[in-house]
Formats: sequence, structure tokens, C-alpha cells
Amino acid sequence: MFRLRPPFRVLIASAGLFALVAGGIAISQIEPGDRGVAPIDSTSSYEIGGVAVDISARDADAARTAGWREAQRKGWRMLYARLHGVPVAEAPRLPDSTLDSIVAGIVVEEEEISARRYIARLGVLFDRARAGALLGVGGQVRRSAPMLTIPVMWSGGAPQSFELRTQWQQAWARFRTGGTPIDYVRPVGTGADPLLLNVAQTRRPGRAWWRMLLDQYGASDVLVPEVSIKRSFPGGPVLATFTARHGPDGTVVDRFTLRAATSAAIPRLLDEGVRRIDIAYADALRAGGLSPDAMLVEEPVDPDLLDAAADDAVIGADADAGTSFSVQVDTPDAASLVRAEQTIRTVPGVRSLSTSSTAIGGVSVIRLLFQGDAAGLSMALAARGLRAEETGDNSFRLRTPGAAPTTPPPSPAEPAPRP
Repeated sequence: MFRLRPPFRVLIASAGLFALVAGGIAISQIEPGDRGVAPIDSTSSYEIGGVAVDISARDADAARTAGWREAQRKGWRMLYARLHGVPVAEAPRLPDSTLDSIVAGIVVEEEEISARRYIARLGVLFDRARAGALLGVGGQVRRSAPMLTIPVMWSGGAPQSFELRTQWQQAWARFRTGGTPIDYVRPVGTGADPLLLNVAQTRRPGRAWWRMLLDQYGASDVLVPEVSIKRSFPGGPVLATFTARHGPDGTVVDRFTLRAATSAAIPRLLDEGVRRIDIAYADALRAGGLSPDAMLVEEPVDPDLLDAAADDAVIGADADAGTSFSVQVDTPDAASLVRAEQTIRTVPGVRSLSTSSTAIGGVSVIRLLFQGDAAGLSMALAARGLRAEETGDNSFRLRTPGAAPTTPPPSPAEPAPRP
């Protein structure tokens, strides 16, 4: 029987260990599938989550049905209170038949079922088109400007945004934005998102790069919701600190702390953090605190300032290009005005020309810039067959050769007396 000596055993073991390490390194490399979470499309419905119910009935099925109906009633009042900014107790009540027609679905977040009791935490989806008329908003609510959302998660002392697929990004992708006044622009996290929307970008104060990113993603401002996860021990209690930031400067809108008993409850903990951050942003919007930075959007220019700038430009052009003259031309038809403009443009020394007053069948006024004085302009016009009569300071009246002077016509002679 062939046996390996100890040195060969060591070499084979070392080779196997090297292959295992190399395989581990290959596995640990970031694959394209490790990035990106597509957000849920929730534009067609309003969602109210976290509705707690505790119902007892004759059996489990009846208790669950009664619990869902109770969730519809509570969810409607919560939705009305959120959209109108009133307490839940002041929200109107609707009959169950009406609620059945506007509820699009029930989301089971957590439930416990026994023989006669149903304890659950549910979410209620309301159809936007049907519920909009009852809410008094016509299916539309006052929304903020488009907000580019960059979720940042601190775990193990290292921050991450879109570099890897994090639980915090997944929580924001699960969040339904149909019932919130904040217009979240949620990137998927694929393509160039990990390079452009990283943690370093959220700390960048410069506005030039931010303007480029906002234009690329179709947003007007930026929101940076952060969470810091601290674990007591693997699988043990979790302490999460949430911070809602706004703008390129990272202005803190709200900060709070939530706690979970085990690590398995982290997804539900993050969902609750997203819900409370959304409420903080909505309250800040109503208070006027989510206005976009003036340096991130183009401010409208005052028309008076534009007119003043244009006048200054004309004055500067007059000083550089020449003297401004006003020329009156007889224009019995449109063709005569075109011929006059073409003739004046060929005069040496004329820098620019524009018709300031058009009167077909009368006298039109042409404004021009001439490099020279009034005498030089008169001689230049005469060289083109136009006789210029000076009527005032820098003002002329053009006449073609052979034209009758501007004198009143003689009165007709009296007829001879009849014999």
C-alpha cells in the first residue's frame, strides 16, 4: 500500500488551505447582483402601516375577519388625519361597505392567531382614485419638490450607501410613498449609482457637483436618512439611532433611537425608522423647512434687471461701435421698407441697423449705428443715391432723388367767369 510521508502531507494540506483561501477571496468579491434594490411602485395607492388590532371571536377565522375590518376603520382615520393634519379622533368615520370599496389590500406585518383571538399589526392599502374623492383631495396631495434620497447605514463603524445592498436600502425600497407628501427620488443602486451617490458625496458641501447630480436624477434637493446599528452581541439586542438630514449641508431635521430585542427584528425596526423619518420630513415640509437651497436651483431673473442690462449693453455698444442715428423713410409698401434697409446696410460705416417703427403707407423709423458724425452719414447716404435732410439731433429724413419737396401743393386756379 502506498503511503505519503509527512512532508508530502504538509504540502497537500497547505495546497488545500491555499485553494480554500483563494476560493474565499473569490467569493468575497462584489458581484453585480450584490447591488441595487428596486423600489416598490406605490403611486396608485395610499398605505397606512402599523395598525394594531386585538380581536376575539367564536373561532379563528371570524377573529381574523373582524381584525381586518377593524384595521380598515383605523387605517382610514389615520390616513385622513395624516393628509389633513388633524388629530385621529377628529377624522370622520365611514361604513364598512364604503371601506370595502376603497380598500385595495391588507398587508400583514405581524400576526398571532389562536383558537378565538387574533392579534396582529397590519397595513392597509387604499385605492388612490376611489379614496381621493372621499379624502377631499381629488386623488392628489400637496407634495414637495423632488428629493434625491441617499440612505446611509453605519454598521460595525463603517458607513455604506449604495456600495452594497444594505438592509437600510431595502427598507427604503419597501416603503410605499403613495400616502406621503414627500416626493422621494429613490435610486436603484445599479450602474453608476455606487460611484456617484456614495457616503463621501453626502458630506460634500460644494454646490456645483450637487447641481450636476440633481439634474441627472431629476431632483431639486437631497435627503440623507441615516441609521447607526449597534449590536450588544451576535443575535442579541440591537440599538438603532436614526438621523433625518436635509440638504447638501446635512441639516438635522430629527434624530431618535429605537431598540429591538433580537437581531431577527432588525427589518421591522428599520421599517419603523423609515416611517418615523417620513413623518419628520412631512412635518418639516408643512412648517416650511424643506425649501431647496437657492444655490441648487436657478433663480428667476427680474425682467427689470434684464431691461436695464440690455440698455447698458446698447449704451456700451454705442460708445464702442459709433453714434446712434434715427432715420425716417417713406414706406408706401413693404417692398420699399425692405429696399431702404438693404440700401442703408451697404453704406460704409454702418455697424448695425434695426427698424424701431414700421408704418406701411406712411413714414417708418430706422435706428442705426454709424461710425462717424452726422455730416459723414449724410455724405455716405448721398453716395448711395439717398438725400438726407437733417430734422434734429442725430435724426434724418431720407428722400430719393427727384422726390417732391415737403411743401404744400399750390391751390388750383379759379375758373374764368362765363361770358
